[in-house]
Formats: sequence, C-alpha cells, structure tokens
Amino acid sequence: MSDETISAASSERRQASTEIPLHAMLGLSWEWPDKGVDVAEVRMPVAPPAFGFSTNLHGGAIATMVDLACALAAARGTDFDPERESLVTSDMHVRYLGRARTDTVVARARIVRAGSSLIVVECQVTDDADHLVAVADFSMMRVALRVPLTPGVDPEPGAMSL
Repeated sequence: MSDETISAASSERRQASTEIPLHAMLGLSWEWPDKGVDVAEVRMPVAPPAFGFSTNLHGGAIATMVDLACALAAARGTDFDPERESLVTSDMHVRYLGRARTDTVVARARIVRAGSSLIVVECQVTDDADHLVAVADFSMMRVALRVPLTPGVDPEPGAMSL
C-alpha cells in the first residue's frame, strides 16, 4: 500500500468523521479540543431520535456519545498522528445509573493513561442539572493506518484490512 493511498484514505476519513450519520441523527455536538488537551465533551439533546421503547434515552445512544467523547480526548490528548495511524475502540464498559432530568446530557471524558499502543479513558455522563446518568471506562488501541473497505468491494490482495 503506497503512502499516497494511505494519505488519501486518512484525508477522506477525517472529512467523513464530521459527517457521521449516526452522530447527526442523535444531534451530537462538540468542539475539537486543542492538541495536548486530554479532556473532551460531547453534548446530546434528550429527544426522540435517542429514545428507546420506554421513551427514555437508549443505552446505545449514550454509548455512542461516550465513544465519541473518549475518542476526541484520546486523539487530541496524545501524539496521535491521523496520517500514520488509526484509533479503534478496544473496550468500553458503560454503567447506566439514572435517567436524564433535563433536555440535554453531556459526556465528559478524560485520559487516565496513554501508553504506546493503548489509551485508557474515563467518562461521566450527566444532565444539565448535574445528575449522574452513566459512567464509563474505555480504551482505544493505536493501530497502523488502514485503507477503509468500500461496501461491496473486495480489498486488494495483500492489502491490510480491518
């Protein structure tokens, strides 16, 4: 795989990361932390696209918000280089502790430890009245950059895949 192929894939992935349909559907909002800052916040409205059958927040919607907040903290709080590597979620444990009592929830993530290949992050989800909704521990693995698979297209022989 050539350096040009990897660079093009990285550029396309960075552009697509701001256009993830699931994030848009859930109404997730965030600001990119400055490089070197090991904390990140993601906000989500408490609204029907994020509800489960009980018309409360769906655990998967909360987990998606946690995943994004932790990834932002991991990417910006380390020397992660998107031109050479990817970050992939390797483990996530979410404990759901209560329901939101306001119309917005926020996930606040902070790096606990960043090793050479594994980044451990903790996250708390609260509502705007500071009621605890969930806590999570999370880890990301740094891996060599891979060309994303295109749906319906087989990878080239010898190409790295997910």
